[in-house]
Amino acid sequence: MGVNTDFWTDRRVLLTGHTGFKGSWLAIWLRSLGAEVYGIALAPENEPSLWSTAGLASCVDGSFTDIRDQSALTDKVLAFAPEIVFHLAAQPLVRASYRDPVETYSTNVMGTVHLLEALRQTESVKAIVVVTTDKCYENQEWQWPYRETDRLGGFDPYSNSKACAELVCASYRDAFFTPAGVALATARAGNVIGGGDWGAERLLPDVLRAWDAGEELTLRYPGATRPWQHVLEPLSGYLKLAEYLLAVGTSGPSAWNFGPDNDSVVSVESVVARMAALWTYDQARWRCVEASQPHEAGVLALDSSRARSQLAWRPHWTLDMALQRTLDWHSAWRKGDDLQALCLQQIALHQGESV
Repeated sequence: MGVNTDFWTDRRVLLTGHTGFKGSWLAIWLRSLGAEVYGIALAPENEPSLWSTAGLASCVDGSFTDIRDQSALTDKVLAFAPEIVFHLAAQPLVRASYRDPVETYSTNVMGTVHLLEALRQTESVKAIVVVTTDKCYENQEWQWPYRETDRLGGFDPYSNSKACAELVCASYRDAFFTPAGVALATARAGNVIGGGDWGAERLLPDVLRAWDAGEELTLRYPGATRPWQHVLEPLSGYLKLAEYLLAVGTSGPSAWNFGPDNDSVVSVESVVARMAALWTYDQARWRCVEASQPHEAGVLALDSSRARSQLAWRPHWTLDMALQRTLDWHSAWRKGDDLQALCLQQIALHQGESV
């Protein structure tokens, strides 16, 4: 079952992080569904960005507001009066969190607190989806996937800050939102890929930057295993989760995993080798570095049984399909095609619609 198009028509949706990679894709999707979207985020950190190349400033209303500014954030939230909220704004990088842990915690923890405080004052809100990460679990380096009931933790400041955000949500849910009849759930997804990601220190953007320039790619963690998925996979889960929260209210589970099938849980080097097999430009080269690197989890996978059984959600694309869609998008960008139109085409393909 796909996303319910009729559900989203004229819904007032607040989307934080709407200028980021995932946020831009979600903004495009929500607009295509007929939702009234208001975004709150910083200006895009990287240029080019999906926000700019797809021309989203002309069709998505919003504000460049820092979620660490509680007063400004509250004013924007109250003025828009949303019914549904997706919270994606974050400092999203592990290595950046080592360089500046204070910014990471202030954004990911206190930024979440500021948003939830603003939403406490917003009578119109009915459902809140806070997006964290698969890295919020206390990683035991075991082979089986993590379930929503497993212990939270996090070695690096980024992962730990997202575990903290999960605890913040649990407290606000129990203390404030459930008594008020507002449904709040957290969503944990794997490593996302897709067109329009130029983020720093992420695998596919690093691959494309290096190979576009005819350079050799350097792999820092070639053996690290991750749950790779196209960005549309978890986004479809977030949309279906919001639909579910509106239907069941505060009675549903509070945390949800959205991970790929087992055959898409592979090593970093395996992803690069698969990408090289699809690369049609100059020679694709890479090397693995032996130097000491900041700690990251070695093995990580998610159990998404809850989403499959209760939301009728499932991954639509294999890893190879996701890589091909990413490369298709990148090739269209190189040619100067209409990228917002391409995003809409890929969304339709993902949902099994004719294009």
